[in-house]
Amino acid sequence: MSSKKTITSPKNKALEVNLNTNIYGSFSEIGAGQETVRFFFRAGGASQTIAKAMSAYDKEFSDAIYGKEEDGRYVTEPRLVKMLKHEVSLMEQRLERSVHAGKLFFSYANTVQTIDFAKKNKGHGWVGIRFQLDEMEDYNEIILHLKFHENDARLQQETLGILGVNLIYGAFYYGDNPRLLIESLYDEIAKDQLEIDMINFNGPRFAYVDNRLMSLQLVRNGMTNSVVFNPNGRNVLSSEILYKKNIFAMRGSFRPVTNVNMDMLKSGMRMFLEEDGVTEENTRIIFEITLSNLTALGEINERDFLDRADILGKLGYTVMISNYSEYYRLVNYFSKITNKRIGIILGVNNLLNIFNEEYYVNLSGGIMEAFGKLFINNVRLYLYPYIDQETNELLTSENLKVAPELKELYKYFKNNGWIKDVDGINEENLHIYSRDVLTQICMGEEGWESKVPEGVSKMIKDRVMFGYNKGFKLH
Repeated sequence: MSSKKTITSPKNKALEVNLNTNIYGSFSEIGAGQETVRFFFRAGGASQTIAKAMSAYDKEFSDAIYGKEEDGRYVTEPRLVKMLKHEVSLMEQRLERSVHAGKLFFSYANTVQTIDFAKKNKGHGWVGIRFQLDEMEDYNEIILHLKFHENDARLQQETLGILGVNLIYGAFYYGDNPRLLIESLYDEIAKDQLEIDMINFNGPRFAYVDNRLMSLQLVRNGMTNSVVFNPNGRNVLSSEILYKKNIFAMRGSFRPVTNVNMDMLKSGMRMFLEEDGVTEENTRIIFEITLSNLTALGEINERDFLDRADILGKLGYTVMISNYSEYYRLVNYFSKITNKRIGIILGVNNLLNIFNEEYYVNLSGGIMEAFGKLFINNVRLYLYPYIDQETNELLTSENLKVAPELKELYKYFKNNGWIKDVDGINEENLHIYSRDVLTQICMGEEGWESKVPEGVSKMIKDRVMFGYNKGFKLH
């Protein structure tokens, strides 16, 4: 089917699906009414599309149909997956292929919580579809997580209905172009109505799709401010893996990851583990790359991005891509997920930016508003020393030079334990600069191999990462 984007109206999309005699499936919607299937019923010709529509609102009914969840929750990805698999299985059992020759079966499902009565929790949900693009092929699957931003349950229901139509239409008409499909999810939906913060594509038609790039697409398109993927490259929901956990994060370009990064992590974590209530078991380590970092050289080089992500994944780390250029925004984001400890390891040069008032010219409350969000009780900034390449001076929190008007404020945060120098570092690593390592890799020079973690140099050479040995120098 065509991947050229032409139709945006949910009514017209539903009608086109209904008029396509090959598309046939079930709708199972929990928590926000049957808002998606309503479009198909109203568009006309619904009998050609809808095999079944249901909504198991009662928990006992839902458990009887889909089984109980161990954690007792209903608005979760495992619940959605069970719904999709169950409904597809029923279709395969109850609909004779000989009678429905040429039919492309699908199952659409959502499990959603809309805004509560007190309007404290704006609501979120999981939406997905299992579908065929060829009756002889296995099923494909698209699963996404959304967060509502509207303050009215009825409006949220309507938005959910439009999103569902967009997803179903996109699956069948943009299935060969996942990027276009993602963009089409916001047809007739404004970005301030809805946030999509996770999406995964699976199945034979998406075997070529790297879900990390789809995750990156969400941030690039302004659909969300941050995405997270695990060491295996699967997109995961940050609130699921970080909820009520201690978080230790390191921001960087990791182009490539070097021994400095590993020493920062090791020395910073050693001190973080000394904080009350912090153990390795209840702490999640995050390597964060900002979107501005990825676009530092112009347009995002997706191969370069995947090189960084592949290496970090090989080392066993979870990666976060965010639009939080300022540290206070990153901390503010984490603090909404967890009430536990938050540790940030950063170099002295990065702390200088934090204490630069020009950094906050677009913030109504200026630097004081930013500090109010950054220096909260459960946050610690761990400072890794830096050698000034011009003066060869070792910079720490003790000789850091901030603006005169901010000196006393800086002392206050330092003396009260929000800013701590890390100790026990490997000083040999202080002369390693990732930009120099990258240039050596590109020029095919020797000696850079000892500046990266074990196994990384072999990976870079074997897979020709970062322009290895291509004979050009980075500008």
